[in-house]
Amino acid sequence: MDTTQLLKGVLDLAVLAVLREEDGYGYDILRRLRSAGLDEIGDASVYGTLRRLFAAGYLTTYVVPSEEGPHRKYYSLNPSGRSQLKTGGETWRGFAATMDALLESR
Repeated sequence: MDTTQLLKGVLDLAVLAVLREEDGYGYDILRRLRSAGLDEIGDASVYGTLRRLFAAGYLTTYVVPSEEGPHRKYYSLNPSGRSQLKTGGETWRGFAATMDALLESR
């Protein structure tokens, strides 16, 4: 099965989950997603997702100076983002349970 198609449907939720405990900048978020096992995620997909989630009102941003190059734009989950994460998590768990039941059927 092509996991890139699955990732398209859950990338928003994955990014929100990564930001639940700690703010992060683009490359840091990408690194955390890959460390969690989502190795096939592309850089452009994550940056596009961050822009979309910000535009939807789920994230806030702030800039932090960097000693090693350009300033970094950090993203943080705001109350709307936390609510979306909760709702999305419930939807995902229900969907995953349905798929597990279908796959276990004989």
